[in-house]
Amino acid sequence: MSEEKKYVLVEHEKPWRYEEEGYTVTRGSAWTGPGCHLGCGVLMYTNDEGKLVKVEGDPENPFNKGRLCVRCLDLPEVTNSDKRLLYPMKRDKDKRGKNEFERISWDEALDDIEAKFNEIADSSGPESIVFLQGTGRDIASWISRLAWSFGSPNYGFPLSGLACYLPRVSGMMSTTGSFWVCDCSQQFVDRYDNEQYEVPEVMILWGNNPLISNSDGFFGHWVTDLMKRGMKIITVDPRMTWLGRRAEVNLAIRPGTDAALALGMLNVIINEELYDKEFVDKWCYGFDELCKRVQEYPVEKVANICWLEAEDIRMAARAFGNAKNGCIQWGLAVDMVREALPAIQAIAAIYQICGYIEKPGCMIAPPEILFYGGGFGSDLLTPEQEAKRIGLQKYPLLHHGFATLQADEMMAQMETADPYAIKGAWLQTTNTIACMGADPKRFYNAARNLDIVVCIDLFMTPTIMALADYVLPAATFPERDGIRVGDGPQRGETINKCTSVGECRSDMEINLELGRRFNPSAWPWKDVQEMFSAVYDGTGYDFKGMREIAPAYPQFSYDRHAKGMLRQDGQPGFNTPTGRIELWATQYANADLDPLPYFGEPDPGPTSTPELLNEYPLILTTGARNWGMFHSEHRNIPRLRAMRPDPIIEVHPEAASEYGLKDGDWVWVENQRGRAKRKVQITTVLLNSKYCSTDHAWWYPEGDPEKLFDVFDLNINNSVPWVPGKSGFGSNYKCMLVKLYKVKDGE
Repeated sequence: MSEEKKYVLVEHEKPWRYEEEGYTVTRGSAWTGPGCHLGCGVLMYTNDEGKLVKVEGDPENPFNKGRLCVRCLDLPEVTNSDKRLLYPMKRDKDKRGKNEFERISWDEALDDIEAKFNEIADSSGPESIVFLQGTGRDIASWISRLAWSFGSPNYGFPLSGLACYLPRVSGMMSTTGSFWVCDCSQQFVDRYDNEQYEVPEVMILWGNNPLISNSDGFFGHWVTDLMKRGMKIITVDPRMTWLGRRAEVNLAIRPGTDAALALGMLNVIINEELYDKEFVDKWCYGFDELCKRVQEYPVEKVANICWLEAEDIRMAARAFGNAKNGCIQWGLAVDMVREALPAIQAIAAIYQICGYIEKPGCMIAPPEILFYGGGFGSDLLTPEQEAKRIGLQKYPLLHHGFATLQADEMMAQMETADPYAIKGAWLQTTNTIACMGADPKRFYNAARNLDIVVCIDLFMTPTIMALADYVLPAATFPERDGIRVGDGPQRGETINKCTSVGECRSDMEINLELGRRFNPSAWPWKDVQEMFSAVYDGTGYDFKGMREIAPAYPQFSYDRHAKGMLRQDGQPGFNTPTGRIELWATQYANADLDPLPYFGEPDPGPTSTPELLNEYPLILTTGARNWGMFHSEHRNIPRLRAMRPDPIIEVHPEAASEYGLKDGDWVWVENQRGRAKRKVQITTVLLNSKYCSTDHAWWYPEGDPEKLFDVFDLNINNSVPWVPGKSGFGSNYKCMLVKLYKVKDGE
């Protein structure tokens, strides 16, 4: 290791590009597209023709230490697929849904889009075009900057309640001023051997199976690394996972009742005085009020709500409260309930009152290598345009976290034109109809009425086929340069181009080219490398310099709240109105929300709507991850598809027997809103006979394009409504009442 310019660097044995046994090897970071949220270090092998032929993990990268999942290992099959979009295309608006695209040049595509967007801006205002993304990874900042430089405040995610990551971001920013992640030594180059570091005594895995689902820059195998070093785990999951079988306590929670469980654990920790009194007295605000609230949630009551054993709840709370240090790794399951913010507030309060903050093996705020994310370019908007952001007046907490529109309000506004009409959509990194959009037919019907829809993607998708007037082909990450500074403790990484396919361009290059047509002063860079260098300004490196030494880690220390390192004014404490962690949230009170955590029963649900149980007796949780796919990606990649040929619904043996189902049966999964086809897999990983679980984002790329690849038969979101929580965050994607019945011949 060497220390330079306030960063700790990895000493590489080889340069970022070198020759090996007839191949050119390029060091890089795997961060979309395709891919997940990790940015693992990769070595990409290209042959003499410049074709990507092999990908391996980079053993010199401290983040993943050479370990890769099957999606990265099979990257050449993705990049070189004959199903890739290779050229810009257009289609007449009246032919939407028809496979009648015409190949055009990049200049023609960008000229047309520029002219039509500007025409709409002149007649209806730039706010009438929405800029939407899916799970953007390193692309989010460029999409938001494009929107804001155009003059539209309406950048965001077409996801009810913004119910993925953003509730946690907004909730943590509102109550603590920072986001928080488990300390797994990921901020140190020498990792577990760093002299400052201590292994957590206990880690709670809450609504997350990190070995398969890697959220917030969290590499799942860190958990097993730490377990080998003595860490104990507690799991909160309605399914039995590999980690759950190795847990001290596994809490098979009823989906959607996370807030109740957290409040019950707080009841134990507070009433048995297991919390850190010194930390609470010095750094927390509203503890007395929280004490009163948790008395409403005695353990026996919570056990009845969550369908758990009271003693298991006590055991989990005592194990965590009595530990020397501990942390909670959570997943988007806590975002995907309607009242997500109070659930998040309650779960976070567990580690907050225990004092597991900014200490080794506890929860840490990610150190920023630079300011970069959903706010990159927000200063480009005038206050008048910012005030037009969809949902801002109704949901003031949109000010906290990412500066996004509120998707449910957008959906309504697309249909009603109130308070103003939506005329166009820019859809980048999002296959909305197949993946995140609730009630996909509703989104489809509304978007069909827009004057222009532009889609940017790697492959043809149901969303493109249904809606797009212009299609721009995006590059996979081996085909482009980029930077990786994102969720979790940040590190400076570079994505380095090593191959080219067709006329594909990187998302960043597309946005730069179009952005400087709209607003040249907002995009002053001659190329993407110069643009990345501007983002890295302040680190002491430009893009090429960072490429030589990446990954670069900012110097890290603990107890930053006591050192004035978490507040903008440099004072000790947290970046909140009170300067403390707010157990009683002033920002929530100012938004006319309950300032204390509470449990909101899912509606519909077995308790809130018992009259529905005769017809819809099962509780469905959606979004189960599998090894070979990421959201709606990879279904057209043969080896990865072979790992999951069909959409599966897991059914408990007792339920299968009751409804006359056997393995391999095709069933309709239905509730009062819609239905979707699934293939039955009978399994005891479900820990209650009333639970069933299915993966999401299904479509058949091999299907008829003009039938939209069967997406409306397969999409489980047919059963999900556009109904957010009181704060505008959270929606019930993971706790619905459903019934199962066999698909008939001919269906």
